Amino acid sequence: MEFYKNNKTDAIWWGSDPNIIGEWLFSFDKKKVYNLFKDYPWELSPDEKALFDRENPYWKDFFKDRQ
Repeated sequence: MEFYKNNKTDAIWWGSDPNIIGEWLFSFDKKKVYNLFKDYPWELSPDEKALFDRENPYWKDFFKDRQ
């Protein structure tokens, strides 16, 4: 898996795997990888969720029914 950041100052790494199509993967440490549509927000710690929401207001709004 290849990791990248949308902005240099971001804490969240987004994952890209050419063998996986249609999954939005992200990580805070490049070790534990989350699937955006399956794991958010239930599998994130409160601190991870707060960080994710701060860096990704679009996705926070998109999943507002899960808040």
